Amino acid sequence: MTQATIFENARLLDGTSAEGEHDRFVCVEGGLIRQVSDRPIADGTARRIDLKGKTLMPGLIDCHVHVIANSANFGQNALLPDALVALQAVKLMGEMLHRGFTTVRDVGGATHALVEAQEQGLYVGPRLVICGKALSQTGGHADFRGRYDNRRPDYQTHQLGSLGRVCDGVDACRAAARDEIRQGAQFIKIMANGGVASPTDPIAFLGFSDAEIAAIVEEAHNAQTYVSAHLYTDEGIARAVKLGVRSVEHANLVEAPTARLMRERGAIACPTLVTYEALNNEGASYGLPASSVAKIDDVRLRGLESLGILSEAGVTMAYGTDLLGAMHRHQSEEFVIRGRILPAIEVIRSATVNAAELIGMPGKIGVIKPDAYADFIVVDGDPLADLSLLTGQGRHMPVIMKNGEFIKNELN
Repeated sequence: MTQATIFENARLLDGTSAEGEHDRFVCVEGGLIRQVSDRPIADGTARRIDLKGKTLMPGLIDCHVHVIANSANFGQNALLPDALVALQAVKLMGEMLHRGFTTVRDVGGATHALVEAQEQGLYVGPRLVICGKALSQTGGHADFRGRYDNRRPDYQTHQLGSLGRVCDGVDACRAAARDEIRQGAQFIKIMANGGVASPTDPIAFLGFSDAEIAAIVEEAHNAQTYVSAHLYTDEGIARAVKLGVRSVEHANLVEAPTARLMRERGAIACPTLVTYEALNNEGASYGLPASSVAKIDDVRLRGLESLGILSEAGVTMAYGTDLLGAMHRHQSEEFVIRGRILPAIEVIRSATVNAAELIGMPGKIGVIKPDAYADFIVVDGDPLADLSLLTGQGRHMPVIMKNGEFIKNELN
């Protein structure tokens, strides 16, 4: 029998209410939340931690990461030995966990082996939800060969450092989606617009035909899951949502009518504003090719405006960052960027209850309720008054817990 831990006199903040709940008592045992009460919990053997004046939050959730991306140059990253990529990914995930992110959704690159290694206790990091390799058409956002590299595109399909794989035609798209699910993908990611980091596709390019996207959506539905899509332009977003895409990544260039369509169809947006600031300031120094640097402002300058458009339409938004290599250290700054436009509680919801909904784990992560996983951060002060308390590489988090195990405990 594991010893229970009781957090006492806590201010709870998980996004389910606008102001949170004060003076609560939370009992954790066996990796789960066993009890939440407005009165002291009796247990003579439990460890007790007084949180008077502090805020107890669920572990944070980042819904757009690439844990295999230790370089901003994806073409070079795909050529690295798998062992090196895996060890770099473990380091990146450990740093994420110490920022308070207890669950992350990898949207291109990570494989089931990384998930299984964590389940076996071979490394300590956030809970990892994966799509496997992202699907791209030839010349799309996961085809990093450039103009003069005429190797067959499948040379990188099975490299851990590869973001994605290339598939063309309805039959090949079906087969690729099925193959990723066979290998452990929990959802499917497609590249449905051009991108910054890829060499031959301007932002406005549309990835895949309608028939190809519809086939991939059908395969995901048949496997009881959903499709996430890399999307920037209003045209691309509207097309993908009409075809059944559920998770719209980035969405920088969305317009109001398309945002309303997203709301009607139940699509969830996952903006990633911090990465454009980081790429603009540091991308070239970390290997981002000049052709990619030139495309950053095509999406960066509309980022904050897109938040207002999505919010006004009532679109559910999840928290995402999309950072690469050493720029991962900016992961928590997305909170502050969004806070310039959105109420603090909406930003917090994006990394808690909204993120849990997108991932497909409502009631298990992102909330402080009985039977949820015991994933917590304790924050010195009130994040509703100051979102920067969630930044600083965990400096303002004296306690971080995942699955009932202390990752960090400076209080007891």
